[in-house]
Amino acid sequence: MKVKAMRRAYLREAALMVLLARLAVRFVPPARIFAWADRPLRRIHRFPLDDTTWISWAVENIAARRWMSALCLPRALATHAMLRRRGIASRLCLGVTRQSGALSAHAWVEIGGTKIVGGAAADGYIRLAAFGGAP
Repeated sequence: MKVKAMRRAYLREAALMVLLARLAVRFVPPARIFAWADRPLRRIHRFPLDDTTWISWAVENIAARRWMSALCLPRALATHAMLRRRGIASRLCLGVTRQSGALSAHAWVEIGGTKIVGGAAADGYIRLAAFGGAP
């Protein structure tokens, strides 16, 4: 597949997944969302480097657009869903920190020890929960 066609395919999938994640955050109970995120993978893809790069690029690109403007949790859910679809074990993490006297929450996705989506902002956060991961 040519790079231009791959780019379009990943962007289309990311747009759909981010939209579905935004709807899920709004209308689905959190217990169901996180139970889904914690399910084990059916199959495992062992060498996912190229896929993970494309997925993180596509989700960050789509979520940052003005018409989408997705926050960290829908971004992390969309990334986790796209990785799961390809059999790539990832971990959806939730953390908190105290900023100017109030609690602030953040969500990010890790593969191994590497933060692929939401990682730049996650440095000051204390991880409270992690869903998914290597079997």
